[in-house]
Amino acid sequence: MDHTALQAVRSLSIHADYRCRHSGACCTADWDVPVEVPVYRSLDEAWRSGRLHVAPQSRALDPFLVEPDLPDGAGAMLERNQAGECVFFERESRLCVVHRDLGHEALPATCRHFPRLAVHDARGTFVSLSHYCPTAAGLLFREDVDLAIVLSPPAFPPADYEGLAVTADDLPPLLRPGVVMDLDAYSRWEAHMVRRCAEAATPESVLASLERDAARVRAWTAAGPPMAALVDSLPQRPVDAAAPTALAASLAAFAQTMAAVPDDLRLLPDEHSLEDVFTRLVAPQWTTWSGPLRRYLAAKAFASWTAYQGRGLLSIVRGLQVALALVRVEAARGCRDAGRALDRELLLGAFRQADFILNHLAVGEDLAGEWSKAEAR
Repeated sequence: MDHTALQAVRSLSIHADYRCRHSGACCTADWDVPVEVPVYRSLDEAWRSGRLHVAPQSRALDPFLVEPDLPDGAGAMLERNQAGECVFFERESRLCVVHRDLGHEALPATCRHFPRLAVHDARGTFVSLSHYCPTAAGLLFREDVDLAIVLSPPAFPPADYEGLAVTADDLPPLLRPGVVMDLDAYSRWEAHMVRRCAEAATPESVLASLERDAARVRAWTAAGPPMAALVDSLPQRPVDAAAPTALAASLAAFAQTMAAVPDDLRLLPDEHSLEDVFTRLVAPQWTTWSGPLRRYLAAKAFASWTAYQGRGLLSIVRGLQVALALVRVEAARGCRDAGRALDRELLLGAFRQADFILNHLAVGEDLAGEWSKAEAR
């Protein structure tokens, strides 16, 4: 990767000062965590020499699972106890023993980078966050900073973050099927999406505005003005759009998303009374939470993998529509299970579950393929 590209790091302003607050969510998620061969050798030596110990609740277990069919480059997987906790997660302190005793660089790559989601291209590195992390989800509720893209965020110094690496042999983002964008035009479109999220009154207005704006930009032809100028000339006034009063369309989007989840990870259907709950407990409170919902959309629009995996600007917008649909469904599920109207805690849980599905269960290329059907309009 071009070293100069690594030097330019951008994030959203709401994420720019992120730091781990030891919620333990990632360490207790029952995930398979591969350990790269050099890291495995180092950790195994430290464990055998007594410099590293598993957490008290996992003392009966060996820390490493060595088996056939490990991911490429992995020497082992981290073991988990019956509760689904990593054997190095210390329940009482909520700290990772490896991180605490051996330092950040001793961690497997998955642990070092979570919840960061990065895109590396010729412009630099763009870092967003998975809001499955409760700390990251909490940042969606902040109102102390204006929503914007910032350069050189303090939380993300130049580094080779795990993520989507776009090489010189890969196509730039597509405007529409068969037509590529230049990176300057795409940068302006990405900034435009974030501005819409910052300035529109509701998340539904954001989506309606971006659908209109994408249709205008994708009509570009070589005989017209430069593509970047077309983005710059988009209307400032957003489109007014009402929030849905029913859940049926969101449930359909949820089902389509589940089709992109591998069979062994697919969640069991759980839609009992969700339509009724949405009408009674979610919809009346929905606009109260427009700020966090718009910031969530910005986090899905920025550093978008769909820009490279999809077939055009409408694919990106469709992905944003689906992300918001999943939040509606998960908000209804949370309200049903808690027996109360939508509040901050339940919305935070909905953000977490939506990103768990989108970022950690579903196959990104399959999602992009489904969302690219929007290009046929």
